Amino acid sequence: MTARKSTSRRPAKKKACPDCKNAGQVSESFQVGGRRKRQSTDRQEALCLTCFGTGHAPD
Repeated sequence: MTARKSTSRRPAKKKACPDCKNAGQVSESFQVGGRRKRQSTDRQEALCLTCFGTGHAPD
């Protein structure tokens, strides 16, 4: 009797997220002010909602 070889596959390479470019975070503007909300010129980092911070494109 001969030993049976197991066949294994290589895991597929994951594609980069199109929105955050494999970073997991995106920068977005935000609103400031009390009653009259206005856009700030500054940017803040936020979690990428497409990949939920993993950096990989959803399947």
